[in-house]
Amino acid sequence: MQSKKIKVVISQPMYFPWVGLLEQVNLANIFVFLDDVAFPRTRKSFVSKVQAKSFNGNKWLTIPLHDKHQQTKINEIQISDKKDWKSEHKDILRKNYQNLPYYQEMIDLVDEVFSKPHSNLSDLLKNSILVLARYFDLDKDTKFMNSSDMNISSKSSERLLSICKSVSANTYITGHGAKNYLDHNIFEQNNIKVEYMKYELNSYAQQNGKFTPYVSALDLIANCGRLGAKIICSKSIYWKDFISEK
Repeated sequence: MQSKKIKVVISQPMYFPWVGLLEQVNLANIFVFLDDVAFPRTRKSFVSKVQAKSFNGNKWLTIPLHDKHQQTKINEIQISDKKDWKSEHKDILRKNYQNLPYYQEMIDLVDEVFSKPHSNLSDLLKNSILVLARYFDLDKDTKFMNSSDMNISSKSSERLLSICKSVSANTYITGHGAKNYLDHNIFEQNNIKVEYMKYELNSYAQQNGKFTPYVSALDLIANCGRLGAKIICSKSIYWKDFISEK
């Protein structure tokens, strides 16, 4: 008798992320929020910020944070409310999306997230992903978990492997950045198949210049509504095939 196939995605929580993150949710049986790792300090990180299209190029929606130390974990970061950043973000969205057919549905989701109390940054980020997943009906076959609840202390690839083993995963699906650090062999040795996302980057009717897939999925909602679910269709590819293509 074959064991049940369990595909796992492990990702840092992000703020109203791009469609590619929702495609990972769509493929996962279990989606683990990697919330107890150090807040990424690189400018390339999209944990607490995301882009939205505007009439004058893309605009950043950035959550202001209290001072953070080098090793402060994502689930320990506190949001700074010294300025009314929620109104700023909504104003950017209103100015640039209000004439689109599904603007109200999009802004209602933003309001749903903003209206809830969040004890830290991580709670808000997770909620922003969950409302997007529910909107596109991506969550009904996916279980969401937090790494902070799993009591796993190992690091790097060993930690990702331990998380996969703790939920009896057969397949670990990851984004492209993992190719720079992931020890694929230890997964193979534990009979867990590693797959990388094969993003389709499908286009849709999008305002304000040349199409880009790398903006918040709020953009997809404002333009297409729930019909945008057909855009969320990327698959994954075995890691050796992925590496050979690069």
